[in-house]
Amino acid sequence: MLMEQATTVRKEWSAVCDSVIHEKPKFIRRTRDKMWFSNLETMVEILEAYQFTAVRYRESDGSVTLSLNEIDLVENGKDEQEARLSLAKAILEYSLDYYNEYEVYSHSPNRKKHIPYIFKALIMDSPERIGEILQCRDGKN
Repeated sequence: MLMEQATTVRKEWSAVCDSVIHEKPKFIRRTRDKMWFSNLETMVEILEAYQFTAVRYRESDGSVTLSLNEIDLVENGKDEQEARLSLAKAILEYSLDYYNEYEVYSHSPNRKKHIPYIFKALIMDSPERIGEILQCRDGKN
């Protein structure tokens, strides 16, 4: 793999940053540690394949419950729009908690697969936008 040494990157920090922003991501090695350095636009493109999907349940009181497939989150609202926004807020809140406790969450077997969804939500940083892209399908009550 094309690895740049961390000492070189450190010495040429400004040029490396410019290269990553305007040209391409970099692979960096520091002793045995390997890193990837890229701009957010590249990360957005990589994460495009990860979608937030939910099962929609129409409740007997007329409200709507959405159950997220990728992460164990469930929210209810008086209508689908309210439920979408509530679920999107829950996704973003969970993502912030996950990021703040990354060392614990990312090593937990049942949460490790959440990583791409966490970064997607953090980069989007908008409950409204997350709610808009949420793909829902009907479930059976």
